[in-house]
Amino acid sequence: MNRPEHMRAAFIDALGEAGSIRVGDLPVPEPAATEVLVRMEACEVNHVDLFVRSGAFPTPLPFPFVIGRDLVGTVVAVGEAVEAFGPGDRVWSNSLGHDGRQGTFSEYVAAPVERLYRLPDGIDPAEAAPVLHAAGTAYIGLVREARLRPGETIVVGSASGAVGTAIVQFAAAMGARVIAGASTGDDQWVADCGAATVIDTHAADFHRQVERAAPGGVDVWWDPSGSYDFDRSVPLLAQGARVIAMAGMQAAPRLPLGQLYTRDASVLGFAISNASAADLAEAAQAINRMLAIGRLRGRIGATFHLAEAAEAHRALEGGGVRGRILILP
Repeated sequence: MNRPEHMRAAFIDALGEAGSIRVGDLPVPEPAATEVLVRMEACEVNHVDLFVRSGAFPTPLPFPFVIGRDLVGTVVAVGEAVEAFGPGDRVWSNSLGHDGRQGTFSEYVAAPVERLYRLPDGIDPAEAAPVLHAAGTAYIGLVREARLRPGETIVVGSASGAVGTAIVQFAAAMGARVIAGASTGDDQWVADCGAATVIDTHAADFHRQVERAAPGGVDVWWDPSGSYDFDRSVPLLAQGARVIAMAGMQAAPRLPLGQLYTRDASVLGFAISNASAADLAEAAQAINRMLAIGRLRGRIGATFHLAEAAEAHRALEGGGVRGRILILP
């Protein structure tokens, strides 16, 4: 496929606020031997994008640094050592824009071949992009960290958001019983995603309702919102339970250690950015299976274009958007 010499991109020259994001022309990257050049068709804004841009999550960045993590698009060219893909292939990635890798907010993206996966036939890029990062987080967290098994009970403390939704969808597909907390008006959505029991996250007796729904104890507790009330949740854990901590960078909750160790329970920190290429590739297979059968769905709360990248970051920081923020070229 023919490609121009320059492309439009959203990038930063230094760490900073959303206002530091610039939109302008950069050279179209030439794929290295093990890279694939992809024409971007859709991507999204994640909270980790805000952390990387601001420096809250330190990681090596080449400046000018193209922001963004997720990518859905079409292969334009491949490096000389790439055999898995060819021009015209529909592909996706959810681990760019970190650890020295350029991001995805550009018309063309050079992606390492080991971090690129085929998009199942018939899947709309605008439908896939909003779920890719959350789905990778959910799968790796449930399989590698939580070691969730069929028949176990999992509490998803905040299931209305993208990651919470993906956790519910994957946990239900894995044969677990899901107790989910949902924001007002989201109970039916969360139930449709596979939750057996849905509880209002703002209910004063939330933990009491969890106890009634899981009299035998909770095997896995995962609240992707970063809200931790260990004093009330740890007493509800079953023997050998696992608590996943993946949000709340500034959180410093009290930890009832005695009740944890007498239950053989553990608290596991988990950041998707630290996942290996092998972990991500395994997750990609599961994600593609779920996409292909229509069991992995997300909600789009707002759509922006590359030229509006700063506004998209501000929208996520402001917290007023209900659903994922989609970015189109």
